[in-house]
Amino acid sequence: MQTLLKISLWSGVLAISAMGCQSEKKQEDTQPKEVASYTIEQFFDNVSIGGGAFSPNEDKLLVNSNATGIYNVYEIDLATKEMKPVTSSEDESYFAVDYVPGTDAIMYSADQGGNENDHIYLLEADGTTTDLTPGAEEKANFLRWTDDEKAFYYVSNVRDARFFDLYKMQVGTWDTEMVYENTEGYSVSDVSWDDKFLALEKSITRDESQLFIYNLESQEMTEVSDPAQPGAYRASYFTHNGESFDYITNAGEEFSYVVRYTLATGDREVHFATNWDVMYTYGSKTDQYYVTAINADGKTELKITDGEGNAVTMPEIPDGSVLAINISDSEKLARLSVGSSKSPTDLYVYNFESGEMTRLTNSLNDEIAAEDLVSAEVVRYASFDQLEIPAIYYKPHQATAENPVPALVWVHGGPGGQSRVGFNPFIQYLVNHGYAVLAVNNRGSSGYGKTFFQGDDRNHGDKDLQDCIYGKKYLQGIDYIDHDRIGIIGGSYGGYMVMAALAFAPEEFDVGVNLFGVTNWIRTLREIPPYWEAGRKALYQELGDPYTEDSVRLYEISPLFHTQHIVKPTMVLQGANDPRVQQIESDEIVEGVKANGVPVEYVVFPDEGHGFIKKENQIHGYREVLNFLNKYLKGMSEEGTTATP
Repeated sequence: MQTLLKISLWSGVLAISAMGCQSEKKQEDTQPKEVASYTIEQFFDNVSIGGGAFSPNEDKLLVNSNATGIYNVYEIDLATKEMKPVTSSEDESYFAVDYVPGTDAIMYSADQGGNENDHIYLLEADGTTTDLTPGAEEKANFLRWTDDEKAFYYVSNVRDARFFDLYKMQVGTWDTEMVYENTEGYSVSDVSWDDKFLALEKSITRDESQLFIYNLESQEMTEVSDPAQPGAYRASYFTHNGESFDYITNAGEEFSYVVRYTLATGDREVHFATNWDVMYTYGSKTDQYYVTAINADGKTELKITDGEGNAVTMPEIPDGSVLAINISDSEKLARLSVGSSKSPTDLYVYNFESGEMTRLTNSLNDEIAAEDLVSAEVVRYASFDQLEIPAIYYKPHQATAENPVPALVWVHGGPGGQSRVGFNPFIQYLVNHGYAVLAVNNRGSSGYGKTFFQGDDRNHGDKDLQDCIYGKKYLQGIDYIDHDRIGIIGGSYGGYMVMAALAFAPEEFDVGVNLFGVTNWIRTLREIPPYWEAGRKALYQELGDPYTEDSVRLYEISPLFHTQHIVKPTMVLQGANDPRVQQIESDEIVEGVKANGVPVEYVVFPDEGHGFIKKENQIHGYREVLNFLNKYLKGMSEEGTTATP
């Protein structure tokens, strides 16, 4: 699913009074709850599981799991619930794509060391593996099977590293033909089931995109977006009867909604709208069922309807919510991905005919008691200008006014990402060890309307930073928070916010933990990966063009050029193969901070990219983060004795 609302470098506005903000703060004198203290190994012995494609005869699911410490492909037998490994990689993560229709062969994707150049691989029943997209610098993404299942569509930048062309590959011969040569910077989003039309998106500015239908037979291009009503437009779904095309837009509204477009006449009507953003929509094999996902205040809300638009009710799942669904080709079964803030995602299968719900996996480490973990809570607070800032809050069980705990402001990636309610083993690890965590959704975050989303344009390191600082002030208004021990932590764009806080507001936070964050905007924006070419203009519109006078402002907001102001203990984690935030960004910021005589800890993973996927690296890196926080924020050494920050 491709989103053009904001180019991500790295994943109605309400105002309230200060008094209103105070009313939401937590003032509690309850007794602390005794909980077991778990190790980082125990937290990352939880299993992360994803995918869930049905086999041709619908007796198995194809999934990916990191049960061995790295992602591999597995099959789950629906009758026995047995999970059997299909691949056994020890070096690279493999992610399930699908079964080859009518066969036992499978397809999976993988890059090399986190470089993001994904290839599509075929694994045949006899164990033979073939790289179907073997270009040395190629990046390829599976799109979907043709309706007759004799071929599949995929996009690849093998012809030109900047642009993704559309290809069709025949099953069996694996011969490839180019279907659409993309020379104008479009994004190929979907193909109609009769193979006649393409949905093409084009990024115009940071907040505006265009949507087109391209007729492959006549080569005619028709704009679906309305020039008189600009906004963000995204392709969603061609109906199987060949009559309609659904797209998602926020044109004329704060929140995105679904529009149904009639291909023959160009008529359109609002198909679904609510008071939150629609994330995606799609239909099952014959459109017997229709799935709509809504981003409801940081949580995914799924609506399932039948072909007549009637709601389909499924059994409630205790202590969890449905995060994603895949309906089998027979339209008799549905794979449900279910999770909560206290539990990793588990897979269920629902039978539409019998109404039976079957749980297939148990991803939470059985050494961890779920009641020892904490539920995420949606809170809001007022920023410096009274703008209401939403956040996801995690309170340690052991925190009381008599036993105040240190706290962390957590900043998501993006720009334009969103902290959402869900299971995060790193956050739960920190909270279990006595740190309150406030995951802020600063202005510029997605999910809260386009006005809020636009709030950080050309304000990076300024108003969005103030939102984080006022998150700290919110925490200081809570009686069970140690007001003198509050740090800031974040990854990617959130890592930039950490370094911006330390450089531009050096007395606000007591420590900072930067996970692969941008520190030099001029270099980062000049050296973005070539396959981001389609969104370069929008990216520069939001952040600034580094080849123009914007470079002056980009210099001013880049922490690397202001390291002399950093006076608080700093930790940096980085992947050596990161194509988005290159290692030199972290190397240089570390040297700059060290020159001030400030304590700095630096961890580099030679086999990771933008984010850490391998369990051994996650365990090592996040253990070091806790040791750093215990030493410099909580005031304890690694052995548990008092330390001097």
